[in-house]
Parts: sequence; structure tokens; C-alpha cells
Amino acid sequence: METNQQQPTTTNNRKGILLVNLGSPNSTSVEDVKNYLDEFLMDEKVIDYRWIFRALLVQGIILKTRPKKSAEAYKTVWTDQGSPLIVISKNLQKELQKLVDVPVGLGMRYAEPSIKTGIQELVDQGITNITLFPLYPQYAMSTTETVIDKAEEVRKKFFPDVKINYVEPFYDREIYINSLAESIQEKLPADFDLLQFSYHGVPERHIYKTDPTKTCNMNNCCQKEDNPSHKFCYRHQCYKVTELVCEKLGIPKEKALVTFQSRLGKDKWMEPYTDATLESLGKKGIKKLAIVCPAFVSDCLETLEEISEEGKEIFLHGGGERFDYIPCLNEKESWVQVVKTLCEEKLNDFYFH
Repeated sequence: METNQQQPTTTNNRKGILLVNLGSPNSTSVEDVKNYLDEFLMDEKVIDYRWIFRALLVQGIILKTRPKKSAEAYKTVWTDQGSPLIVISKNLQKELQKLVDVPVGLGMRYAEPSIKTGIQELVDQGITNITLFPLYPQYAMSTTETVIDKAEEVRKKFFPDVKINYVEPFYDREIYINSLAESIQEKLPADFDLLQFSYHGVPERHIYKTDPTKTCNMNNCCQKEDNPSHKFCYRHQCYKVTELVCEKLGIPKEKALVTFQSRLGKDKWMEPYTDATLESLGKKGIKKLAIVCPAFVSDCLETLEEISEEGKEIFLHGGGERFDYIPCLNEKESWVQVVKTLCEEKLNDFYFH
């Protein structure tokens, strides 16, 4: 990990930042992909069945066939430096380090560098107060919540004297919306027919399980102006991002569409589905499609392979004529500034006596 030159020990130097992203296999080998999927899919916040049923599904069925197919998919996006998500996350870490005067660490929820590794590297530099930034704009059980749960588990077990605070989901923060809108505008063709916002899907039951207010009703509340469940509702937050970006860019409602990708298994997931929508758009007269994936801040398998490659093929085969994938924020300067601002807000929450 690269950091600024060592500085004298001061109160400020007891603070540090830990960026946390999803993670990636160590390589494109079937064995490494299998190990990654095992850790990922056995997380009870991802597949929320009782352990025995989760193990039967994941280890008894999915891991028998999926690793080989996923390994082939990873090979199509892998770079000379390794996994795109890991490479981009490390670059974000380096760019942020240039802008802040506290050490910046990096961890992944699954595989390496782990959250434990990231915390250890900061602790080795004398850090006792960590602002942890889950790199997910919207709140979900399988993203933000599992990162916090894992970080707290690691802290209590290995680093009981370390304090951690967390950057909250930032889906509606103006600085984030401005950065995302700018990024989209840079790549959006002037003559597009439709801008599709494809978000990672989750099972519908997750929406209700993460709502402590018990006021969520997906039939009528996600697009309401206000509802107590909105703070915890991934679906609402996806629609809100779309609304705010379109408002910022002056895109009329009829030229924007929200869909959900990457479903797994036979459970009821949030609709409409991205792949089914892509298949039908050409028949509905949409010939020039632009698509963006705002559930992700870093390009990864789900954006580069599932959308930019498979999604393009589905759309063109269904009668579309032009497909423009708009990259994630990745290491954009405005995005690094967003990360800096949100982290510094939380760093200021630490007070020493």
C-alpha cells in the first residue's frame, strides 16, 4: 500500500480511512473463482437461507457448475494488472491518498485484500480511529450491511481498541449526483433514444427484511416523495438516483428506464429485469440505447461482461442498432473529490481529549 511519507505522531495521525469494495477472485483459475464464490454466496446477507439450506444450494449445487462458467467470464475482462475491480479500487486509493493527510487503506468484503488486512495495515501505522467507506451508493443488506457486520466482527475479534465509524449511503448527496451526472453526460450520445439505468438486483424479500420501520410496500411507496422506509430501501434509492440524475441532465422521464440485473436462482427478484428488457427494446422501436450501472462505482464483471458484452449482444440481436455502455465513476477526479468529502465529514466526528 502506498501512503504519504511518515509524519510525526499527532492526534490527526491516529485517524485513517479504509475504502471497502466487493472483492474479486485472486485469478481466473476455476479453483480461485470457486473459493471466491464460496465465500461470497455463503454470506447469509447475500443468500439469506438457514445455513444448512444455504450450504446445500451453494456447495451442493452452484459450486458444482458455476465456477467454470464464471472463470471464463472473468477471462474476458481480466487485465494485465489483474481484476478490473481490484485495479480500479487501488487506483482510487492512490488518488485519494494524494488529497488527504491521513493514511488510506483498502479492503474487500470477499477475498483479498480482506477487511482484516486493510485494518491491520492502518493499525501498523498507529491508526486507532478508522473511517470506513463502503463503496456502495445505495443501502442494501448484501452490500453496505454485510460490510459493516464483517468490519465489526473483525474489530471485536482482532482490534478491540480500534474505533470505526462508517460513511452512510450517499445515493442522494448532491456532490455524488453531480459527479455521476457529469460522467454520464460525457459519454451520452446526443441522439440516444433511451438511457437505461441498470442496477444490481436483490430478492424482493431483502427489501422488506432491511426495513425496521415496517412501512415499505413496493407496490406504492418507492417513488413517493417521502416514506420512513426510504433510508433502508434499496429499490427506492435506485429510483431516486435515476430521478436526480435525469433532473440534473434535463432528461425527460420517457427517455429513462430503471431495470435490475444479475439475479440468481428462482426466487422473486426486483423487476423489471435488465436482460429481458434489453431483449424487448428493439421490438418497441428503441434503436439507439445508452446504459449505465449506478449501483457500482467501479467497473467489474457485472458491468464489463454482463452489460457491456452480453447486454450489447442481447440488445442488437433483438433489433437494436447502437449500444453505448457508459463506464462507472472508477477514478474520475470528481468522484475522488466526492470520496474525500464524505470521508472527511466522518473523520471530523472523531474527537480526542
